This record gives sequence, structure tokens and C-alpha cells, in this order.
Amino acid sequence: MEALANIAIVLAIAAVAIILGMGLYNMFKGGSGNTSQKLMRARVIMQAVAVFLLMAALYFFGPQR
Repeated sequence: MEALANIAIVLAIAAVAIILGMGLYNMFKGGSGNTSQKLMRARVIMQAVAVFLLMAALYFFGPQR
């Protein structure tokens, strides 16, 4: 179960990096501002998911009290 959590965390962080890269690419090529806004929202949502997964993994698999 811990390995599954680790994989999910890595995938979430990779998704954040990919979305960030897409947003930067769109900005530098002079793309639509609407697209940039959608990518920014998606990145923020994925960051929240990644932080939630990290906190949940620490809670369930972290050092025992």
C-alpha cells in the first residue's frame, strides 16, 4: 500500500510539472490568455492533490507516535 502511495505522489508531482511546462510554453509562444488561465487553474488543482497525497502518506505511513 505504501508503494502505491509513493507512485501516486510521483505521478501527481509529474502532472504538476507537465502542466507548468505547458503553461510556460503557451506563454512564451504568445498563446491565448484563456488557455493560460485554464492551465493555471489545472496546475493549482493538481498541486492541491499532490499536497493532499503527501500529507495523507505522512499521516498513514509516517513515523508512529
